[in-house]
Amino acid sequence: MATTFKWTGKTLQGVVQSGEMSANSRDEVIVALRRQRITPVRVDEKKAKKVGGQKITDKDKVVFTRQFATMFTAGIPIVQGLDILAKQIDNKSLGAIIGQIKNDVETGITLADAMKKHPKVFDDLYVNLVAAGEAGGVLDGVLQRLAVYIEKSMKLKKKVKGAMIYPAIVISVAVLVIAIIMIFVIPIFAKMFGEMGAALPLPTRIVVAISNFLGGIGGAMLFAGIIGTIFGIRQYRKTEKGHKHTDKIMLKLPVMGDLLKKVAVARFTRTLGTLLNSGVPILDALEICARSSGNKIIEEVVFGVKSEVASGKTVAEPLSKAEVFPPMVVQMINVGESTGALDQMLVKIADFYDDEVDNAVANLTTMLEPMLMVFLGTTIGFIVVALYLPIFKMGEVVGGK
Repeated sequence: MATTFKWTGKTLQGVVQSGEMSANSRDEVIVALRRQRITPVRVDEKKAKKVGGQKITDKDKVVFTRQFATMFTAGIPIVQGLDILAKQIDNKSLGAIIGQIKNDVETGITLADAMKKHPKVFDDLYVNLVAAGEAGGVLDGVLQRLAVYIEKSMKLKKKVKGAMIYPAIVISVAVLVIAIIMIFVIPIFAKMFGEMGAALPLPTRIVVAISNFLGGIGGAMLFAGIIGTIFGIRQYRKTEKGHKHTDKIMLKLPVMGDLLKKVAVARFTRTLGTLLNSGVPILDALEICARSSGNKIIEEVVFGVKSEVASGKTVAEPLSKAEVFPPMVVQMINVGESTGALDQMLVKIADFYDDEVDNAVANLTTMLEPMLMVFLGTTIGFIVVALYLPIFKMGEVVGGK
């Protein structure tokens, strides 16, 4: 793959010159300069310009991919299309990267190789699909499929985030409300009860004790413990063993684990189906699926499938041994392989599991809402009763007198 080098050299007359040259190696640049009767002084690989500013989102990539596909279908040459998009695309960070890709393509390298230089924007899946499209002369169709794939992936991510964020927000608000009551409201009542001098009922003593704990050093220690635990889990997940262990736990969680498995099936089948439909070889496609799975357990399973397929087995055989993939999915993949329409069957499975994820998210929300309301109502109800018990008791004493 050609690389751009910056060079500085001297002519026979001693004049210092500098410039840029695209070559496969530094030595190739030196040889080319000597042919031009220039003595190389310095030759360095040109570093890609750091593109700052706007964050490049999946939506930006969808817009670029669709527009690029439309231009290519209309017969506009790749370089010209990239030049137009670099200037007119709304996201300036992406525009700058497209400009760099255009410059690289002008030097003679393929579009896929040019995109490969920007892995944070164009991942392995994107690059491999573009390479397959270029090789097969069907780049426009591949780009359209890519746009559909990214859009579907965006929707899937949004559903999962929604499923996780909603309960997290509700629980956080509930905990905050209870903490405010315990730290700021209860001490006022505790002071009032202390002035009464009467013996407090057990529920009241429990509430006051918790309030004193949270309002003092205990509350600070509890907060520090929670932050420390979160930080520790994040650091643990950065290790290979920790990442795998936590991913395994997440897949076994009640309700949420079932949702994550459905998301994994939808992502795997759509990714593999899109890659195969675009002409990417099965082993390369499985490699990309494994690395883009987002879960170490799924990644391990897919790498295992790749090894088995490389030894001559079908995709369905090793998948049947994995707990993550339901028997129905394995059977449908088996039918797809038998009929020679595996790519189409995979996309159908992905569409089905997208709907399953929708249902799982709806069920999760429906189930969590009453549970959270019961928890909040019970907790606040207990606090209110605990606060009013001494007042009722005092009223009984006064009434008895």
